[in-house]
Amino acid sequence: MKGISLALVLIVLPASIASPQAPTSPERRPPDFRVQIWGDIGGDFSRRIGSYIELRTQLERELPPVRVTEDPVEIKRAVHALAASIRVARAHAKQGDLFTPPIAVEFRKALRLETDAATWALLRDENPGDRKTRINSDYPGREPLFTVPPNLLAALPRLPDDIEYRFLGRHLLLLDTRASLILDRIPFAIQHKDCVTVSCRR
Repeated sequence: MKGISLALVLIVLPASIASPQAPTSPERRPPDFRVQIWGDIGGDFSRRIGSYIELRTQLERELPPVRVTEDPVEIKRAVHALAASIRVARAHAKQGDLFTPPIAVEFRKALRLETDAATWALLRDENPGDRKTRINSDYPGREPLFTVPPNLLAALPRLPDDIEYRFLGRHLLLLDTRASLILDRIPFAIQHKDCVTVSCRR
């Protein structure tokens, strides 16, 4: 599976298959003055993410412990085992469970304010482009993990370690990098004057 560092040393499960997007521990987190902007929407989103993390933690406890290893086969096996367990537990998961319609509206607003010409050019040229994805499916294995532009990342609510925002084309994904699993998505999250929703696929 591309995107997973084969040199990663595990203790329980791979900490991440990409660079972390935000710190987890509240004591390490600097003051975030954007909280007031997100208000109840931000609180609802955080609670939904927190519930998912609790579920994943419980499922991890039920899996066989993974020894410290640099073996890529064992790394992949651990990732696949966790992903399979999550799929069973979230068998009825659907688009909008985490990015509810009101949350998706606010995300689109925040992204629209930050998507200038330079950001749009970066999104258009460097990310893998539009791909068909489903909730609870693997992140496309042959696609690189496109790094979200810093200005877009700064405009969005913080996430725990191993949960990250990713773009495929203009669609925003919520990705569990520990399991390489797509948790939710916002179709056409990026709006830009140079791209019409129906005709622009990247």
